[in-house]
Amino acid sequence: MAQSFAFGDFSHTQKKTAQKKGGGRTPRDRARRELSQNFLVDRHAVGQMVKAAEPAGLILEPGSGEGVLTTALAATGAHVIGYELDPLLAAKVRARTRDNAGIEIVKGDFTAARPPEEPFAVVGNIPYSITSKIVDWCLTAEHLTSATLLTQLEYARKRSGDYGRWSLVTVLSWPWFTWELLGHVDRTSFRPVPSVDSAILRIDRRPDPLVADEQAYRELVELGFTGVGGSLHASLEPHYRHLPQAFRAAGIAPDTVVAFVHPDQWITLFRELHR
Repeated sequence: MAQSFAFGDFSHTQKKTAQKKGGGRTPRDRARRELSQNFLVDRHAVGQMVKAAEPAGLILEPGSGEGVLTTALAATGAHVIGYELDPLLAAKVRARTRDNAGIEIVKGDFTAARPPEEPFAVVGNIPYSITSKIVDWCLTAEHLTSATLLTQLEYARKRSGDYGRWSLVTVLSWPWFTWELLGHVDRTSFRPVPSVDSAILRIDRRPDPLVADEQAYRELVELGFTGVGGSLHASLEPHYRHLPQAFRAAGIAPDTVVAFVHPDQWITLFRELHR
């Protein structure tokens, strides 16, 4: 992003001096780094995101950036509310889209926003540094229907089970949400170019939860992920009766390490242990 010369007497000599004092970076460069700004510039990747999101109705976009994805989402007929923490970017996109009734730009922190009291989806090329914070916000928003997020490739693979292993976050949320890796986006699709590739991760709310007792399910999963004894069976054995029968019903070998237990097997295990 180029330094703005719109205000004040900012000569090329001054610019060079500022860069030298800042280790070769301008204040805008440092701000962009702090905000984890890597803008999506590849139109094909934008199209991938729009296709994966299937936008309709109300869309919230964390980090609207330069508005490339914002305008593409609005072009489908969705109403997009873009949140942008960078005041210069927010003003820039707001000015560019002020005649578009389908776009609203909010200068502020998406994760501090109150979720809408109506069905909505989240779609965004999100800052890597606060991925977990944004995902947590989505998972706790009562009326969220889906979240289509451009994240680091490794994060998307871990959460979707693409490595053949399953994370605590995914297993805990599985009765209410599905996680799916929908496409790879090369690092060259961004400016500045980040050090890692990205992927499209989609989280969908299930129409009906797979378990009724959220607290009991959470207790089971968190206990299982303690790692006591080196296997899931060893972690759970002191706390649950009829564990061998439940493991057989779920198709889990007694020596299975917790990360390799599929979320669907957790659901069966829970049901068997809470009859």
